[in-house]
Amino acid sequence: MKILAILYKGGNAATSEPRLLGTVENQLGIRKWLESQGHEYIVSDSKEGADSDFQKHIVDAEILITTPFHPGYLTGDLVAKAKKLKLCVTAGVGSDHIDLNAAVKNGIQVLEVSGSNVVSVAEHVVMSILLLVRNFVPAHEMIERGDWMVSDIARNAFDLEGKVVGTIGAGRIGYRVLQRLMPFDCKELLYFDYAPLPEAAAKAVNARRVEDLKDFVSQCDVITVNCPLHEGTLGLVNADLLKHFKKGAWLVNTARGAICDKDAVAAALASGHLNGYAGDVWNVQPAPKDHVLRTAKNTLGGGNGMVPHYSGTTLDAQARYASGTKSIIENYLSGKAQEPQNIIVGIGKFETKAYGQR
Repeated sequence: MKILAILYKGGNAATSEPRLLGTVENQLGIRKWLESQGHEYIVSDSKEGADSDFQKHIVDAEILITTPFHPGYLTGDLVAKAKKLKLCVTAGVGSDHIDLNAAVKNGIQVLEVSGSNVVSVAEHVVMSILLLVRNFVPAHEMIERGDWMVSDIARNAFDLEGKVVGTIGAGRIGYRVLQRLMPFDCKELLYFDYAPLPEAAAKAVNARRVEDLKDFVSQCDVITVNCPLHEGTLGLVNADLLKHFKKGAWLVNTARGAICDKDAVAAALASGHLNGYAGDVWNVQPAPKDHVLRTAKNTLGGGNGMVPHYSGTTLDAQARYASGTKSIIENYLSGKAQEPQNIIVGIGKFETKAYGQR
């Protein structure tokens, strides 16, 4: 069969570092294994337009491997052309780049490597919170310029201790963020989620659920977004919701770029209503060079902690999701049952509520 993988180009870094498994060069480490069984394995980063490798090969591929870090967007129109497609595997976590409703309708299974990068992303969230609250980026940029004016940095640097921190989404990543925040002695840890945490889990992190989103954001000094992108979360953090944020709050988004309205976030930063925005996800990836969130600043010229989408693709995470991708394909080829936590779409139906209550 034909197996198509859309990965990101690693360049010299991937050539010198073979543990960059999620790259075009290192191909998730499964080429020899697949070809030894007689399968055709096409790997490319070409994903845009009718002449892309993605669109050329999707028409007769049986398995599609994609990654959240360089997503090949499998739209409903492309699903209709992919007559042989039976399985989509996300090498990582997050399958919103696939039209899941079309997958259900056409009997295409969608699986991801659940848990492969949850620790990696949770650590990145805590790092992002700290670099915003401590005003780290402007301080480092000052040193690079050769300047030294402590007051310019200290005037917008705070302690995380004593702040109210909340997560939108308290699943595998959101819960781990709450766990990692406990030693900082925050004033309170809050969460917003359609499903309450089990009582013992909530007690273990001393987290309080707030059921109304506007009420939730109004109580938080720091808000972190840790929910999947689907119809119910697209544009969730918009101009209207931002009005209910505390003035001077910090916002971190490592979930999906389209959950936060980029223009509304940039405007809130410029007005001073938001003190900072950090994350590694963008509504379009790679982000255009003129993307507003590349250069958006707060009123003091700081507050931007944006980076490329890499929080979930550390070398440790890549080892986990490469191994998980192989396991999913191996199960498919041998007819063995898949691990339930990896299944987003089974044959003809959703197997998870992570992408909304369906």
